[in-house]
Amino acid sequence: MSDLRVIVIGCGNMGSSHARAYAAVDGFALVGLVDRDAGRAQRLAAETGNPAVFTDMDVAMEQARPDVVCICTYPDTHHALVMKCLKAGKHVFVEKPLAQTVAQAEEIARTARERKLKVVVGYILRHHPAWTRFIAEAQTLGTPLVMRMNLNQQSSGSEWEVHKRLMTAMSPIVDCGVHYVDIMCLMTRSEPVRVTAIGARLSDEIAKDMYNYGQLQVVFADGSVGWYEAGWGPMMSETAYFVKDVIGPRGSVSIADRHEGDSADIDAHTKTSRLLKHDAASGEDIAIDTGEDPGHQGLCNAEQRYVLRAVREDLDLTAHLNDAVNSLRIVLAADESVRTGAVVHLNTKER
Repeated sequence: MSDLRVIVIGCGNMGSSHARAYAAVDGFALVGLVDRDAGRAQRLAAETGNPAVFTDMDVAMEQARPDVVCICTYPDTHHALVMKCLKAGKHVFVEKPLAQTVAQAEEIARTARERKLKVVVGYILRHHPAWTRFIAEAQTLGTPLVMRMNLNQQSSGSEWEVHKRLMTAMSPIVDCGVHYVDIMCLMTRSEPVRVTAIGARLSDEIAKDMYNYGQLQVVFADGSVGWYEAGWGPMMSETAYFVKDVIGPRGSVSIADRHEGDSADIDAHTKTSRLLKHDAASGEDIAIDTGEDPGHQGLCNAEQRYVLRAVREDLDLTAHLNDAVNSLRIVLAADESVRTGAVVHLNTKER
């Protein structure tokens, strides 16, 4: 079976990691890197088998003839680029969030289904063995669940510049929140019904209509509730920046190992080696060893092995894309709540 030809669009942090994955995973041939900064793409090419380097996506599509396109550009470009690839008959891996609006995300899902093409969204936590176990343990706690999660990042220098660029399009609770809201949805498998949120603008370096700190609260049809908090910038605290905790009638389970240090370090965002489960009936606390942490690059490799399976085995990705649309719907409702001060109802029966 011939290798799937792949090009990567965007050679920043995530694009670089995915390019390394394509170079490492059997079944792929990395045939092109696309970036407006040719020097950055050339440096990445030198460590990934010297694929062709392009500064124009259309030229790359024509000359490299990919089967799969990996989109790792800023979120405000995702919809247009994914649609262009689907219309050209290409399978797609796209970093989260899938789009800027629910309508755009639904269009992508519908087009992929109609054209029988695969679109995989970069929900990296779904491929982490410790997070998979975290979800499974949460599902043993009964109903309803109380889910508490955050990821605050004390960023400065180049990291703060990246965050400021991201905030020209969306807030931290939208950009990062889709990951953790997706986890909540997997834990409950219940319909989200309403969302509230608060936010604060803590820097004059961002637009007046943007906020760099936010917290959302989501209520599910089964009575489960969850909150998620995210903040970016040099003013953010590194105390309790990483909370991952779920409580149910039968007890609780938490990601227990707190990794001290740099909250802006992308490799630290997925690290865990131990869960702590509390049994309400016995009062016992149980440490669950989740094994060796795969690390950020290992998780990117796992994501791309899933892409390979999706294409070669013709996996049905309907649920995957529905989940991506659903998590985006929740965080965009949270953004609306921050801006209007209103409760946003997602279930028409509750209005």
